[in-house]
Amino acid sequence: MAATDAFAHAPPAQPRPKRRGLRPLRLTFYVLGQMLGPVAMLAVLLTGVVWLVQILPLLDLVINRGQSAFTFAYLVLLLLPTLLTIILPIAFFFGALASLQRLSGDSELVVMASAGYSQRQLATPVIGAALIVMALTYLCSLYLMPAGQRALHSKEVDIRADIGAALLNEGQFNNPARGLTVFIRQLDADGSIAGIMVHDGREPERPLTYIAARGQIAQTPAGARLLMFDGTLQSGRGRQLSTLKFDRYVVNLDQFANQARDSMRRTSDRFLDELLWPQETTGLTDRLRRTFTVEAYNRLSQPLYCLAFGLIALAAVVRGRRQRGPLAMRLIMASLCAIGLRIAGYGVAGAAQNQPSLLPLFYLIPLGGACLAALVLAGYSPAVILPRRKPLEAV
Repeated sequence: MAATDAFAHAPPAQPRPKRRGLRPLRLTFYVLGQMLGPVAMLAVLLTGVVWLVQILPLLDLVINRGQSAFTFAYLVLLLLPTLLTIILPIAFFFGALASLQRLSGDSELVVMASAGYSQRQLATPVIGAALIVMALTYLCSLYLMPAGQRALHSKEVDIRADIGAALLNEGQFNNPARGLTVFIRQLDADGSIAGIMVHDGREPERPLTYIAARGQIAQTPAGARLLMFDGTLQSGRGRQLSTLKFDRYVVNLDQFANQARDSMRRTSDRFLDELLWPQETTGLTDRLRRTFTVEAYNRLSQPLYCLAFGLIALAAVVRGRRQRGPLAMRLIMASLCAIGLRIAGYGVAGAAQNQPSLLPLFYLIPLGGACLAALVLAGYSPAVILPRRKPLEAV
């Protein structure tokens, strides 16, 4: 009884304070996860489609030069950052648009709004996803792309210079260089060759034809050499044909290799500091300097489209009625606005090389698109402003 009286006179237990920020935080991470999944899937699909087109010249180079599958995979991997720089913002827009539309179609956005999840809070995961994709795009455009392009072009030069590897196709007429035709009848495992025919037609007035019973390709400190034994050398000038027999003849293969490397790095091979402050003292014209500057501005502004695309997708889904007709029209208009915004950016990249005064447009176009989308989200869209002005004009 005493214990009962004690509990009866005890003050009532105070309820635990509710964590107001916990539910919106969970919803924010939920929406963020729902967006990043489609973005990643679209990025993989678009990269795969563009990849198939871009790797065809590399495939032709690898096959004709007798390179391995590992070399081909390495070249394809070096091409990836260049593709992602272009594809990531586009994949983010369509992925964000599809994920937000699915949340709206499943009435999840309505339930979130009923639970007190405001439109400003819904914009938080959208902007967060845009910042994540922006960071990845900056990583690709500022570091991975120039590093990959630099390694890719260097490897291509090395492959084209490797004439010896291009000759290792037995039973075929190989053309490792312009004006040079090589036929190898049989190639043994130890590297020895049986049956060689080399036709050098770089000088049409005096072509040379080497025919040998056997030979060997050797890599010497001075370069690649083709050793031919027990053969003949035929040379012609006009209608005259002379034949010379030899026991041993050496052909310098490096004379057919185009090993000349670019004296100046390409625009795609340069890092940001090399574009803004090139160190070359010769061959750097004003037009080339403007090209470097345009490329630098383009790399710095390209990831900013992610922010504009995210706000455009959000405005298309949450503003307006949910009927199929108006919603489909808003989605089409949002896609056209995003495509037009990106085309305008590409147009500025072409025009700014002749008009340096257009360089600020690199940043004004994506940031202006983001501001206009934010105004639509705030309720200042033409569809809302025009009906408000009609009563005022009637009065």
